[in-house]
Amino acid sequence: METTKQVKWVLDPSHSEILFKVKHLMITNVKGEFRKFTGEINSVGDDFSAASVNVTLDASSIFTNDDNRDTHLKSADFFDVENHRELTFVGTSLKKLDDDNYELKGNLTIKGISREVKLDVEFGGINKDPWGNEKAGFSLEGKINRKDWGLNWNAALETGGVLVSDEVKISAEVQFVKQV
Repeated sequence: METTKQVKWVLDPSHSEILFKVKHLMITNVKGEFRKFTGEINSVGDDFSAASVNVTLDASSIFTNDDNRDTHLKSADFFDVENHRELTFVGTSLKKLDDDNYELKGNLTIKGISREVKLDVEFGGINKDPWGNEKAGFSLEGKINRKDWGLNWNAALETGGVLVSDEVKISAEVQFVKQV
């Protein structure tokens, strides 16, 4: 029966983005992204409620539209890309809340440190592209505290407060291609 068949979905990087925002000077958000990543979902048919999720980000592909900041983020103060090339997310549970919404929990590993995170997932649906490829779309949002992964660098401000917030907002728009 088709509905019990294990289905592999592979992330389509040309139609996906993984973004983050961090408060700067305590007054505005600075946006960044990872430009190289891979991912896979294994579902039972088109039912994602018990799917496994795995995503790998290339830490050196971080981009914030400022070369000096990107270099600093790649240094040992933050992602230490020389010693830790990848960030990984391995889903541990995907709970269906209603037809379009899920709660995804999983282990995010940065600099060799794994912590559980929770992401809100909106299922956009399944559709075929003009070439007959079946695709599934998802929007994700969540928040983490960067210090939980040893990303501790900061600077105090003369006026009080800090240069960079501890809270990091994560958002993603991702399409996965069904493998046949």
